[in-house]
Formats: sequence, C-alpha cells, structure tokens
Amino acid sequence: MRLRITGVVQGVGFRPFVYRAAEENGILGWVLNGEDGVHVVAEGSEIALARFVDTLRDRPPPAALVAGFEVMPAEVAGFAAFEIRESTGDGAPTVRISPDLAICDDCLRELFDPADRRFGYPYINCTNCGPRYSIVVGLPYDRPLTTMAEWPMCAPCEREYHDPSNRRFHAQPIACHACGPNYVLREGEHSLRGTEAIAAVAARLRAGAILAIKGIGGYHLACDARNPSAVATLRERKYRKERPFAVMVPDLARARALVELSPEAQTLLASIARPITLAPARLLLEGVAPDNRELGVMLPYAPLHHLLFAHGAPDVLVLTSANRSSEPIAYEDEDAFESLSGIADAFLVGERRIARRLDDSVARATAHAPAILRRARGLAPQAIATLPSTRPILALGADLKNAIALVVDGQAFVSQHVGDLDHFPARCAFEETVRDMCAMYEVRSEDLLVVHDAHPQYVSTVYAESLPGEHLAVQHHRAHVASVLAERAEWDRDVVGVAFDGTGFGDDGTIWGGEFFVGSLRRGFVRAAHLRTAPLPGGDAAARFPVQASAGFLWALDDLPDLEAPPFLFPQRYASAREMVRKGLRTFTTSSAGRLFDTVAALLGFTRESTFEGQAAMWLEHLAAASGPVAAYPFDLLERQLDYRPLLAAIVADRVRGRDVRAIARGFHESLADAIVAACEVLASGNPIVVSGGVFQNRLLLELLRERAGERLWANERVPANDGGISLGQAAIAALAHA
Repeated sequence: MRLRITGVVQGVGFRPFVYRAAEENGILGWVLNGEDGVHVVAEGSEIALARFVDTLRDRPPPAALVAGFEVMPAEVAGFAAFEIRESTGDGAPTVRISPDLAICDDCLRELFDPADRRFGYPYINCTNCGPRYSIVVGLPYDRPLTTMAEWPMCAPCEREYHDPSNRRFHAQPIACHACGPNYVLREGEHSLRGTEAIAAVAARLRAGAILAIKGIGGYHLACDARNPSAVATLRERKYRKERPFAVMVPDLARARALVELSPEAQTLLASIARPITLAPARLLLEGVAPDNRELGVMLPYAPLHHLLFAHGAPDVLVLTSANRSSEPIAYEDEDAFESLSGIADAFLVGERRIARRLDDSVARATAHAPAILRRARGLAPQAIATLPSTRPILALGADLKNAIALVVDGQAFVSQHVGDLDHFPARCAFEETVRDMCAMYEVRSEDLLVVHDAHPQYVSTVYAESLPGEHLAVQHHRAHVASVLAERAEWDRDVVGVAFDGTGFGDDGTIWGGEFFVGSLRRGFVRAAHLRTAPLPGGDAAARFPVQASAGFLWALDDLPDLEAPPFLFPQRYASAREMVRKGLRTFTTSSAGRLFDTVAALLGFTRESTFEGQAAMWLEHLAAASGPVAAYPFDLLERQLDYRPLLAAIVADRVRGRDVRAIARGFHESLADAIVAACEVLASGNPIVVSGGVFQNRLLLELLRERAGERLWANERVPANDGGISLGQAAIAALAHA
C-alpha cells in the first residue's frame, strides 16, 4: 500500500518513527519527505500492514500534528528491506512546518548528566524537541535546508543520525560540543565561550546588569526581576514606560509562587509551545507590570535557559524582546550589536544563525479554551484552517499587530507576529515576512490573490498595490468576524457577528469599532447595528489620551458636572478637545467601543496619557475584576444603535456620589455584556454569537458573555482576537468570494 500523511510531520521524528514501526511489523518498502507531506510505500502481509497502519495513525510522535492520513493500494515491487529515502522536491511545497519545540525531558536529563557527551551543551536537541521554524530556509525539512548546514556533523553525531534505534535518528539540528555551535559572551573587548560564558552571564544578572541574550527566534533583554533598579534602568534604556514585562522562572513551583495558576493555566504554561502565560499575580515585582493585576510568566524552553538558572541566574528573570520600543525583535547579530548597544551591558551571542525572527507567544488560559494574544514562537507557522480555495491567497492583515496569512492548496498558514507598521523597521520586517513565506512555499506573486484592509492609507494596503496579481479589499470588522468562522470551518452558518475594537475603516468612510453583522461567510455580512456614533476630536490621537476621547462621547450628555473638579480632575486637554468638537475642528465620527472604554476609564481616574495601546482599557478591566457582581447600568438598543448616553450619565452620577470605582467598572462590564447579548437576540435570535476584535481580549467581558450566551458564544481560539487574527479572516472572505 501507499500512504500520504500530511500536517506537521516533518522535523518531528516522523520518518524514523515510520522506520521503527516498519521494523517492528516486518514491513518492507520506504519512507521519504515530500513537498506535500510524508510518503510511505509498504509491503507485507495483510495482518502486518494493518498493524503498521494502526501504529502510524494512532501513535504518532509527540510533536507531530497529523492533518491528513491517506491509504491507497499499490503494486507489489518486491522490496528487500525498509529504508528512509532522500527527500523529493518535484513540486511546490504544501507541507506544514513544525514550530520550534521546547526541550524534551530526555534531552534535559542528558544536559545535566556529567557522564553524557552533551553535558552542558546549550544546543542539545533530538527528534522530539529543538528548533524548527526558526532554522528552516527551505522545504522539505532536511539539514541542508536549515541554518545547521553550516555545521558539519562529527563522527559520533553522524552515527547517531543514521542509527534507527537512536533518538537522534534524522534529527536535523543534531550537534554537540565537538562539532556544533556554542555561545560567546561579548563584553567590550573581552569574550568568553561555552560554559564560562553562561556562568559569567548568570553572575552579571545577579549583580544587576542588563544582558542581551540570543534565543530561539531572536535576542532577549534580561535582568533580575526582583531588582527594582535594574528593571527601572531597562525601562529607561528601552524607552518602555509602563507596558508590562514578561518574566521567566525555572520551574512550575516558582511560577505558582508568583501567579495564581488554574489547572488550565498550568497546562498552557507547560505546553510544548511554552508561551508567555498571563495569570493573576500573587506577588508585586516593582516596576515589572505597573497597575496590572496580571503577570506574564513563562518556563524555560531552550537548553540555554536551564543552564542559566543552573549557574545561578536570578530565579525570576525579566525576559523581554530585545528592541527599542515598537521596533521588531533583533535577531541578526550585527543588527543586535548596533541597535542594542545603548541598552545591554553585554551580549551572550549564540553561534547558530536564526533564519527568521520570532517573538515569544502570549496566551491566557480560560475554562473554555486558551486565548492567544500574540502568536509567534511555538505556534507559528501552523496551518490554522483549510479554506475552500485552490488558488494561492496572500492576506496582508492590518497595520497594528500585523501578521500575514498565505493560503496554499487551501491550507491557511498564518505568520508569526510582525508588529505595528507605523514604524519603519516593522515595515521592513513585514515585507521580509511576505517574501519569506512566499519563497518557502514557492508561490509566484503574479499567481496570488492579494487581500488587504479596506483602509486606503494603511501601509499594508499601499504595499498590496505594489504587488502583481488580483487584489481584493476586505472591511476590517468583517475580517474579524470571519476569522472566528474560518477557525471553525463554518462557511454557510448564519451568525450574528460582533466586532468591537479601537478603530477600523468603515464602509461609509467613518471610524468603526462597535459593529454588529448578520449573515454568513458565503453570503457575506450585513452591518445590522452599531454603537451610537460620537465625535472624535483629533482622530487617532484620541487613542493616546482617554480624556480627549471622552470629550466626544460625553458631548451629547446634558447637565454634566465640572469634570476638571474633584473627583474627576480632568486636565486641560479635555476642555481643549471639547472646543475642537464644538468647532468641528479635526473631529471625526466614530462608533468605536475601544474609545468608549477609554471614556469610562477617564471618568474613573485614568486621566493621563496611555503609554501603550489598550492601556486604559486594561486598567479598567483590572479595576472591575477586583469587584464582585453588581447591577448593570442602562444600555439600550435604539434604532439599531447601542445608546451609551444613559450608561455614561449613570456612571458620572455614581462617581459624584462617591461610589467605589471598582463597582462602577464592574457595572460597566456587566452592562456591556447584557447589551451585546440583548442586541444579538433582536438581530438574529438563536443564531451563534461570534465575537472578535481587540475588546474581546478582555477576560472579564468574555466570561460575562459566556455566562449569558453559553455555547452559542464563538470566539477566537487559534489566532488572536486583536488585529493579529485579521489576516485569517481576510483570507477566508477571499476564498469564499472566489470559490
């Protein structure tokens, strides 16, 4: 028989697994990596073949993710043995590339075994763990097409690589002290190598230094999280005012001491993807996550991390992407030396080249399913969905939290997080990612259907216009809703879609952001209702200043108290913004739910500038989470608009009366959840409620919605609800439009 197995089946030990299964069952034939998956030809008795197929289907390697398993009859050829053949490259590749994998228990045990020849080797790996996507330069996944091609194997590694009984049989990144890359500490004119370098870095971290450390997908900046002076210095040098830092701890016990870990959060934290996992903080680490009830924690995933902790590095390390604020993570050595020279006191340089930059993934556990907030290392570039399209589609996403999607043979591959395209380095990274993915899958640009946001001035839209092929513009909020349906392969189901975020270009040229749609992916989505519109003084600038946004949302309220007086204490910017609204000067129309959150945050005390996107809304959520359930405020659907005026009037009155701001914040969240579900009942009673957009990263709001809607509530699970998931929705709409 002939078998074709697709999915994440290359770089995860699948061929040696097939070889061993064949040996155990007396099967003759061969296995190889093809452009579209793993191919097997097997000869044997009917009973032996049945056992062989059952083994392959039911017990694949732990890192494999089988998407398709085809069994076809074949002519008997009379093979004399079973062998692993050289990979083929006859057509355009469609195989799924494995994400980078955390070090496995077997390699970890060898890493600390003085009798093992890889004792203390920071690049130890096997077929069950180690780098994949970060080192691949072409397909199929074989050593010559990885950055390890630069490191010829020594004789012992060569023997392991060719020994079917060995765990490193055909492990492409195999290496050791004798033949592989290592780490070098660079500090001014001085350098140390190997174990000495790692021990010296641990000592410098204990002493309060800031180190640039090369990891799997790029450089991190590290310091002692328990040292407020070191944390403050890192913030100052990196120009990162208040955005939370993630921390790494050596084990689950230390993680449990730092954060409250539910069973779901512990499973997510320790998963093979090893994402940064957000969880409620138990301890205050000064300066690490200001004004935030959650802390982002991750466990070691590279051998180097374990070695640093073993050599005495602080047990809680700030480990943040090495860049200046808003720039992409540095991953090439010379670029890192130049861009980080004023930030890092020294560099721990890994000699293995990184093929592409990868930030750490960020996720939050819920009782229902993990919520992905940033999709990168450990998750990218998995195929997220199979779309009904044979044509290659390139979806370019949005300008904030950009990620792109490439559809090949119907498989939607979503890239790693790229960043915000407002900044030139991120634009370069964006174009690099487009070229990289198209080259990886050998897609010609002239054959593409290029999909982009409907905003005519987006960087991604302008770039799309420079590409050949057919183009399609997709409205931002429809793409949000479509991303959820694409994850579920729901092409024809009628739903009511709710897309709430900060900003998106609407059909009418205004700023949308609080939208309700009815329809399906195949039939399209009709805007059926929206948040009541408000004037927005200053446009995008209002997103940085909650009091500026509030001037527009409070404009329609009568009998407002003096908001510059206690308890509100609005700064002069509020009065200036009201004057802009009165004169119609640089004032735009918006239905943005994100700016409504900013308005409520301003009324409750967040009157300063936001130093990162969504800061005021996060502050408001954490305030609300500190309160128990309270009664909802009035928030009615009038003439297909959610009218926030009674809600804001009641909040202002409660604030004047001195009600606890935590209870007010909770009441706002309860009101919004009630209003969303009630509006969906009016618009499409009984249909699934599909929610997406940055607002639905709000854990409390999502939990309140789930309490009210139950299984009818569909939300993003495999891509972020924020703009990092937009490209999948764009691709799905394009696929159905051209099906």
